[in-house]
Amino acid sequence: MAATKVIASASNIATSSLLSKGPLLRPHSLSLCFSTTDRLVSKKRLFSCRALYKPEVQTKEEGLPETLDYRIFFVDNSGKKVSPWHDIPLHLGDGAFNFIVEIPKESSAKMEVATDEPFTPIKQDTKKGKLRYYPYNINWNYGLLPQTWEDPSFANSEVDGAFGDNDPVDVVEIGESRGKMGQILKVKPLGALAMIDEGELDWKIVAISLDDPKASLVNDVNDVEKHFPGTLTAIRDWFRDYKIPDGKPANKFGLGNKAANKDYALQVITETNEAWAKLVKRSIPAGELSLV
Repeated sequence: MAATKVIASASNIATSSLLSKGPLLRPHSLSLCFSTTDRLVSKKRLFSCRALYKPEVQTKEEGLPETLDYRIFFVDNSGKKVSPWHDIPLHLGDGAFNFIVEIPKESSAKMEVATDEPFTPIKQDTKKGKLRYYPYNINWNYGLLPQTWEDPSFANSEVDGAFGDNDPVDVVEIGESRGKMGQILKVKPLGALAMIDEGELDWKIVAISLDDPKASLVNDVNDVEKHFPGTLTAIRDWFRDYKIPDGKPANKFGLGNKAANKDYALQVITETNEAWAKLVKRSIPAGELSLV
């Protein structure tokens, strides 16, 4: 029988003195936010919320690692399953965001949130019924921004008219510590790379954990070059080339093949957060995506 065990606790979740206490927000609660003074306030759009609740969640494994049945579910304090994509808040206030680690740095298993399964657990991606691995380790913590979505019906005129890839926005976290699958980190965005994967726009937000020793030193792409020299080029080249060993062409990048600055990254986050809000309110067809 497959083992089931808790692999992370709420004590591992990033906390902030600005966060308010309150229940998990579900898609049907889009009109509610929690203010920094613990008052329940009404907002027209969820993506305008700031400084939301402390996410009291744990992660729980079902099945065995490196099998087709392996899943990492997120549960609240009552043991109820919640979605890391829909129920973990995006905004933390003061320019900080929640980031969910799918693939820890220096690993190669291609883990991802299963956007088409109830409660969107983390699982290992497959191709032709076999588990997928990168041809070499990824050198940074990699994962997603919750409550974001790259709309496949939206053509971005600034990036060769490419349409969104139907997934949450990806994050490349450049800090020194190795994350754990399902870990929630507080990060600040530093820039954005506009990767075009087989014609689809697949944003890569470059960010750093607020717990990293160098976090106070880096606030934009120029700071990354100064304190993490060569990192932006290495990220671009890694994502450009990782499919080549499988016989596929190199990925391309828009915006002049360079990382856009922090302001642009924040614009991407806002736009994809708005798209997610429309998705969960069913203003846009969900197709096979799970909204639970």
